[in-house]
Amino acid sequence: HQWSRATLLYSDSNPERSCYFAMEGVHVVFQEEAFHMAVHSFDESSRHLDLDDVVRALQTGERVVIMCASSDTIRNIMLAAYRQGMTNGDYAFFNIELFNSSSYGNGSWRRGDKHDLEAKKAYSYLQTVTLLRTVKPEFEKFSLEVKSSVQKQGLHEDDYVNMFVEGFHDAILLYALALQEVLKFGFSKKDGEKIVQQTRNRTYEGIAGQVSIDANGDRYGDFSVIGMTDPEAGTQEVIGDYYGKQGRFEIRSNVKYPWNHGRLRLDESRVSEHTNNTPCKSSGGLGESAVTGIVVGALLGAGLLMAFYFFRKKYRITIERRTRQEDCNMGKHRQLREDSIRSHFSAA
Repeated sequence: HQWSRATLLYSDSNPERSCYFAMEGVHVVFQEEAFHMAVHSFDESSRHLDLDDVVRALQTGERVVIMCASSDTIRNIMLAAYRQGMTNGDYAFFNIELFNSSSYGNGSWRRGDKHDLEAKKAYSYLQTVTLLRTVKPEFEKFSLEVKSSVQKQGLHEDDYVNMFVEGFHDAILLYALALQEVLKFGFSKKDGEKIVQQTRNRTYEGIAGQVSIDANGDRYGDFSVIGMTDPEAGTQEVIGDYYGKQGRFEIRSNVKYPWNHGRLRLDESRVSEHTNNTPCKSSGGLGESAVTGIVVGALLGAGLLMAFYFFRKKYRITIERRTRQEDCNMGKHRQLREDSIRSHFSAA
C-alpha cells in the first residue's frame, strides 16, 4: 500500500523541544515527497490535556499516525485509540522514540497496572522507531558503568545512556583516533585542520557498533523499528533496521512481521468516515516503503537536533533552537509553517 497521507502528532512541552525537531525532519521529508500532512502538537504537561479528545480528533484525519511524546503519553494515546476502536487494522501508528528512555528506548506497553491487557492489544498496531539496537557486550558494560557513575553522584535518572551519551563517547573516540594518526604522520597535535581531515570519510568501531562518517564530517545514523511479533504474549522485537551509510532498510528474517495476513487495512479515500462503531473495511497492507519513510524521516529529524550525530547530506537543514516567542518572528530557517498546523485540541 503506497500511502501518501499522514498525521504528525507530537508533544512540544519540554525546553529541548526534542519531538518538535524530530517531527520537523519527518515534515521536511514528506514535503519533498508531496505527502499530504495534518500536523498537531500538544503540551503533555498541561492540566487541561484530554488525550481522549486528541484521539477523537485523529479519527477525522489520516490513517497513518506518526507520534513523538514521552513513553507514558504514547501508552495513554494508544489506550484511548484502542477504546475508540482505532486498533482494528484501520490505522497504523508509529512512535519516534530517540530521546526519552534508558538504553535507547523501551516502547513497552507493560506497566504492571490494570490497563496492561488493553495496552498489549493496542500496541500490536504500534511500531516504534529508535536507535539501532545493539547486542555488543561492550555496550552493556558501558551502560552499567555510566549508570553506576551517575548514581554515585547522587543522581537518579531514567535516561542514563541515550543517543547523546553514546554520541559523546564515540566523538571522543573519533578525535583520539584522528589525533593518533596525525601524530603518526609527523604533524603537531595543534594542527586542527589535519585532525579534522582525519575524522572524515572513515568507519570505525564505536561503543554500540560501527560508526561511519561522510566527507563532510557528518555521522550516518542507524535505526531500528520495533513491533509486536507475538500479540498473544505481547512480545516486542526489532523487525527491521535502517543503515544510514548504505541508505538501506532491511526487514529482519528471523521475526514474524506484525502486519502480515491483511491485518492492516488503510483506505485513504475514507479519512472522515470512521466512527467508534463502524470501522472502515478496505484491502491492502503497509509495505516496506512505509516503514522506510518513517525511519528516514526520524533520521533527518534527529539530524536537525544534533547535526554531528545524525545528518543525511541529501537534506541539509540548519535549525537554530528557538523559544516559543521567537518562533513567531524568525523566518531565517525552515520550520513547520503555522498554516500547516491544523490542531483540533488546544491545551488552553
